[in-house]
Amino acid sequence: MAAKYEDCTWTSDDGLTLHYRDYPAPEGSTALPVLCLHGLTRNARDFAQLAEHLSAKRRVIVPEMRGRGMSDYSPNSDTYSPVTYVADVEKLLAEQGITRFLVVGTSMGGLMTMLMAHAAPGRMAAVVMNDIGPEVDPAGLSRISGYVGQGRSYPTWIHAARSLADVHGAAFPDYDLDMWLEMAKRTMVVTQNGRISFDYDMAIAEPFAKPGNAAPPNLWLTFEALRGVPMLLVRGELSDLLSPDTVKQMQARNPALRLVTVPRVGHAPTLDEPEVVAAIDALFAEVE
Repeated sequence: MAAKYEDCTWTSDDGLTLHYRDYPAPEGSTALPVLCLHGLTRNARDFAQLAEHLSAKRRVIVPEMRGRGMSDYSPNSDTYSPVTYVADVEKLLAEQGITRFLVVGTSMGGLMTMLMAHAAPGRMAAVVMNDIGPEVDPAGLSRISGYVGQGRSYPTWIHAARSLADVHGAAFPDYDLDMWLEMAKRTMVVTQNGRISFDYDMAIAEPFAKPGNAAPPNLWLTFEALRGVPMLLVRGELSDLLSPDTVKQMQARNPALRLVTVPRVGHAPTLDEPEVVAAIDALFAEVE
């Protein structure tokens, strides 16, 4: 079966070759394109199901940030920061001539979305924020710090899946082994030595540990740039990164925000849940 997307690249200002999946729109479509931005340790595979679904009506672009997936690793770990990722993505958008678009941002991708909106308001016709807000719960950051950059590897996919279940089981209490295997294959790859390891540069943990890098300060100010922009906020019921109080503040500051809570899921929902897909479809249809 032919791939639904094309593997493409662009070059960052500091010379890295960065990868993105380009899901073309149907011939003759005039629908706005979607930009999908992944989380800290993730890659383009995270959006495989959603991107294929959305591409039935519109173009979908899924960049992989430096140090993830098929994108080059940076020789300077200090560039593993949301500000640099935003600069990389802005260059891609400029090269593609994309000036108005829809955004789906998961976790770190949601932080990037707010930074992009603040830098150039008015470009985003609608936004999906997946389990992230302007204020990040310290408990969630602490948990992420406990596993990011650990460099573990596994002899088989079963070992990898069971390790994920040990680390993330509290966030996905209803997952069975097949679901953990699916998550392992989204987040890991077989390396040259035949072992299975995470598909990102372990050096991303270095700047993540520095104050203000994991979650840039004053994000409430950046969130104001999205006031009035149609927004879907997806929250995992068990999330330790996006608190109910932060959700209430976001709703107060953006009356155009609607909320979908995914039951018995923590950080972060996979965006293939039926209620989430339906809400994304409805949001995007309304802004065309």
